[in-house]
Amino acid sequence: MVIGLLTLHLSVASQGPPKKDSGEGPAPLPSSLWDQRRPLLQLTSTLQDILSHSCVPESSPQQTPHVLGGPPWLRRPLPKLGHLREAAVARMSMQSTNPPKPKAPHQPPGIPKSLSCQRRHTLPASEFRCLTLEDAVSAFEIEREAFISVLGICPLYLDEIRYFLTLCPELSLGWFEEGCLVAFIIGSLWDKERLTQESLMLHRPGGHIAHLHVLAVHHAFRQQGRGPILLWRYLHHLGSRLAVHRAVLMCEDVLVPFYERFGFHTMGPCAISMGSLTFTELHCSLRNYPFLRRSSGC
Repeated sequence: MVIGLLTLHLSVASQGPPKKDSGEGPAPLPSSLWDQRRPLLQLTSTLQDILSHSCVPESSPQQTPHVLGGPPWLRRPLPKLGHLREAAVARMSMQSTNPPKPKAPHQPPGIPKSLSCQRRHTLPASEFRCLTLEDAVSAFEIEREAFISVLGICPLYLDEIRYFLTLCPELSLGWFEEGCLVAFIIGSLWDKERLTQESLMLHRPGGHIAHLHVLAVHHAFRQQGRGPILLWRYLHHLGSRLAVHRAVLMCEDVLVPFYERFGFHTMGPCAISMGSLTFTELHCSLRNYPFLRRSSGC
């Protein structure tokens, strides 16, 4: 209502002071009436100014510029993206401040999640350990191929192998490649100075002499130096046992130089014979063997 009244007064004020009659249009207001309305027009103009200022929308409070995220010491206002080059610089700055999180590796289809999270267990490439009853058949197969084809006899048959692995498995040593037996030694304890026929089939728990019954290597792994390495490890294994003072064995005369490289000494002909085959008995002291280094020729 106030705005309508002001509009009416403004229309009157816009006519200006009275003009002389030109004979056209309605007669102008008398000058006396114009003088009476002049204060009202001034008041109307003042009210219009007040209303015009009140209708102008208030200026919004100054907004704080957007800042980059991250720790406080990395926060800084974003640059005005007025140019393509400035936009690229701002984008690179944001990427360096907030690096993207690494994505989890994509699992190939067809593989169950439970299996992919499991740890894969593989057999060691090369392992030395004492034999068990489960290794008896594999040991006999290697021994039979190594001795029967040459001598026609076996130092130990399957029942005898199982007998010694049951009573004294700690006096055996096997070399395994990826879980497969490739070479082994089987021994037992003896309690007399020299070997006799009984020593081939008996184990004397109270003895201090280790009798080496057989050393055999699988035919696919021969001529690779495995026999010397296995014998050296076996003698060190025996030397770590305080109850064992000496190692003894019997072999053909052609093998005597091989065993002498490991500290064995010839004791003369062995009392044990197998048909027409005769053997030489050799002894080796284990007193200082754990501290000896393997010679380069082994």
